[in-house]
Amino acid sequence: MNRQAQSAILFVLGAALLHAGLTDLYLRYVKAGLRPLVLAAGVVLIVTAVATAWYEWRADAKRKEHHGEEPHEEGAHHEGAHEEGAHVHREPRVSWLLVLPLFALILVAPPALGSYSAMRTGTALQQAYGYQKLPASGPLRLGLADYAGRAVYEHGKGLTGRPITITGFVALDHSGAPYLVRMALNCCAADAQPVKIGLTGQVPPVLKPDGWLQVTGTYTAKRTKDAVNGRPIPYLQVTAAKPVPTPSDPYDETWNN
Repeated sequence: MNRQAQSAILFVLGAALLHAGLTDLYLRYVKAGLRPLVLAAGVVLIVTAVATAWYEWRADAKRKEHHGEEPHEEGAHHEGAHEEGAHVHREPRVSWLLVLPLFALILVAPPALGSYSAMRTGTALQQAYGYQKLPASGPLRLGLADYAGRAVYEHGKGLTGRPITITGFVALDHSGAPYLVRMALNCCAADAQPVKIGLTGQVPPVLKPDGWLQVTGTYTAKRTKDAVNGRPIPYLQVTAAKPVPTPSDPYDETWNN
């Protein structure tokens, strides 16, 4: 692939990264804290593309100037050799199809990982180094991983008897039992792992896998073991549930190894 093609692909890739970083698209690939790095990578690639194209343009201009100063016959000879070399090293136009996946990155947002992956992967719940202090009273709005960690490793300390609101997507096991799930990221979507809580109490009779729910309920000591890896899954005693749109960041930001 010649330098013009290389610079074009670098430019398109840089533009794709900038587009992702300036919108919420990047959240489908990496965690929110990596946004500055995505934008910086896009800028570097665009600058590199422009510099590559400029240096190649200068080199072409110098070659043309040099050939113009030589005698006609010798210049014709070199011109013929140059044309022959260009003919030998010309790349097939089909190589430009390599750019198509980059346009797909710009135009098509991939779906976030959902219930299919979650129920075939063991819960990644781990004990955090510490939990933030909760308000002394009143309702709580917690991240799913935060609730699960407090329920299992702090045995519901500070949660008992208090209304708790959690958002996640629905997953059903082989028996149809419902779970609320968030995929947690260490770095990017490639290492996403599910954190699950079981739902009991006033659970809606019909639940659609991958549909997002905002669930309100109370802490219960009930728990089960994940069928995949045997780790504990806590439950929430549901008092109310309503469907909600998919959040702009579908991955759990409260994840903490």
